[in-house]
Amino acid sequence: MEIYLVGGAVRDELLGKPVVERDFVVVGATAEEMQAKGFRQVGKDFPVFLHPKTGEEYALARTERKSGTGYQGFEVHASPEITLEQDLIRRDLTVNAIARDQATGELIDPYGGQEDLHEKLLRHVSPAFTEDPLRVLRVARFAARFYQDDFTVAPETFSLMRTIAASGELATLSAERVWRELERSIASASPHVFFAVLAEAESLHPWFTEVADTSYLAAALSRLQHPQLPESAALRLATVTIDLNDQALQQFADRLKLPKQARYWLKTCQKWHQKLPASCQAEDAEWLWDLLRETGCQRSMDPILPLQSVLQVAGHNDTAVQQLRRIAQALHAVTPQPLIEAGYTGAELGAKLRQQQIKAIAEVLTP
Repeated sequence: MEIYLVGGAVRDELLGKPVVERDFVVVGATAEEMQAKGFRQVGKDFPVFLHPKTGEEYALARTERKSGTGYQGFEVHASPEITLEQDLIRRDLTVNAIARDQATGELIDPYGGQEDLHEKLLRHVSPAFTEDPLRVLRVARFAARFYQDDFTVAPETFSLMRTIAASGELATLSAERVWRELERSIASASPHVFFAVLAEAESLHPWFTEVADTSYLAAALSRLQHPQLPESAALRLATVTIDLNDQALQQFADRLKLPKQARYWLKTCQKWHQKLPASCQAEDAEWLWDLLRETGCQRSMDPILPLQSVLQVAGHNDTAVQQLRRIAQALHAVTPQPLIEAGYTGAELGAKLRQQQIKAIAEVLTP
């Protein structure tokens, strides 16, 4: 039984970056032998085991053969006869196909990963790259992650990414996997690169159709490079979709099956972006109250600061952005308790509270 550290852990180690998680490949072993040593098998599709003490993943060396469409259309074969080189060749990029022998510390690099690390190239391992459409998104994610280290995608890999896009296999991906790649990419140090790489690879369709227009995308990429870009992935995505109309935004969110919180931020930021003028006036108080209520800002001040950050990135001036906080503070300063003590109840209480809160907003906006 031979054990090798593989993939991102070796890559990041060689780049001098912190290793977040470690994955291992085991050559010359069977599932029964792994279980006899206390490893616990997880999943049904792949021979992957969890170490009894560390919980780290150990996978038996395996080969994959394309047997259907999509990223799940593979037949997996694992046996003690499969070599490390056979296992590594099925990986996506050469920089992810380097292994370190845990017994000797020796690096095994049959496909030129170290040279590509030196040349700062993201290059596919073999033509089998085209068999898995998820790799298009993974390459775009790695390009975003390592952009500040001056990594670029190899021209021949871009060519294969376009081949995958033209095949229509991107449509076979699950929305959950696409969202997972998008979320990780947009939270990276250079999120604009994810979309830029997909555009160059002609791979924005079918998942990101609404933002694929050349002029729209250029503006979105500019916002993603704003020095005050928020940290949150959902807020960053909101800066991308903020200029979409209601129908396009709904289509985008539905296709990706975005989680509830992400949908909230995309819709809230879009609504305020569309309606917030350069400077609010007292006569705007009523519709401002309605919009605060519609976007959940009436219940809590919590959304205001994140909302301000997105609106600033979207180009709203400081006057409008700061007014938003003052407007919300004015609304929240008027509470229902005095009205309840005065005998108001039910619909009458709601109407009176709304009237007083609108008055407070108008007073804040009166010069």
